[in-house]
Amino acid sequence: MTPYSGIWPVTPTPFHEDGSLDEPGMRRVLDCLIDQGADGICILANFSEQFLLSDAERELLTRLCIEHIDGRVPVIVTISHFATRIAVERAQLAKSLGAAIVMMMPPYHGALLKGNAQQTFDQFAAVGEVGIPIMIQDAPLSGVDLLVPLLVKMAREIEMVKLFKIECLQAANKLRSLIAEGGPAIEGPFDGEEGITLLADLDAGARGSMTSGMIVDQIKPVIELYHAGQTDEAADAYARVLPVINHENRLCGWRSCKAAMVEGGVIKSDFCRHPIDPLPQPVRERLLTLLRRLDPLVLRWGQ
Repeated sequence: MTPYSGIWPVTPTPFHEDGSLDEPGMRRVLDCLIDQGADGICILANFSEQFLLSDAERELLTRLCIEHIDGRVPVIVTISHFATRIAVERAQLAKSLGAAIVMMMPPYHGALLKGNAQQTFDQFAAVGEVGIPIMIQDAPLSGVDLLVPLLVKMAREIEMVKLFKIECLQAANKLRSLIAEGGPAIEGPFDGEEGITLLADLDAGARGSMTSGMIVDQIKPVIELYHAGQTDEAADAYARVLPVINHENRLCGWRSCKAAMVEGGVIKSDFCRHPIDPLPQPVRERLLTLLRRLDPLVLRWGQ
């Protein structure tokens, strides 16, 4: 496998029922993901509820996660911020603590404040000066249209821009164009969005996937079989897990991983901070029914 390949799940952030951080639960989440076979782990991402965390909590979690993982797998720290100075400071902290990679979306704030192409390039270039590999996250949440020529320009002209998490609409088409136009500069093409288009994205040249932490052990074989040339077997493995992925993607979001981890005894609560609503009970029950058919490690890990 290349250094940037495989499955690199996003950690959920567990809270106690009063909304405070569950630090022992966070350590158990990390151990569960590693036991599921994660090739790397991403923290403080959107599926980690990064937008519901204070700056102090972010720093605490960065230190806790990197220290607890202790080199068992590489760690990606999400550092997105509209302010370039803050993104740089977050990258410096991540590097100083031993993170392998930082991940960032283009600069944006709300629906109307969006960096243009030059501002986006300049922010990634500034973070690149920190000297830690960067994964560009191309996600609809930012509302910024990252065109392939800009992505290729950043890959070629900013030494530390090496990885790309493509989870926009028609991700496979964009991945294919990005790889064709960027060539060797595109060192780590990944897909995201829970793997909802994983097979098409692998066809397009994706080397890995950044999913939630719910069924890492079930998705990982799809990637490994595909890259071993066993594409029919990979398609069968993907068809097996797709109903759960679809349910997660369309109805649950990050709440699905928390629900599964509570059911499996990994964490004690699936509390989400306001204004996020709890997972509706019928949706939760269908999720667990679909999961039990797969017998994933997450449902057995803490039992």
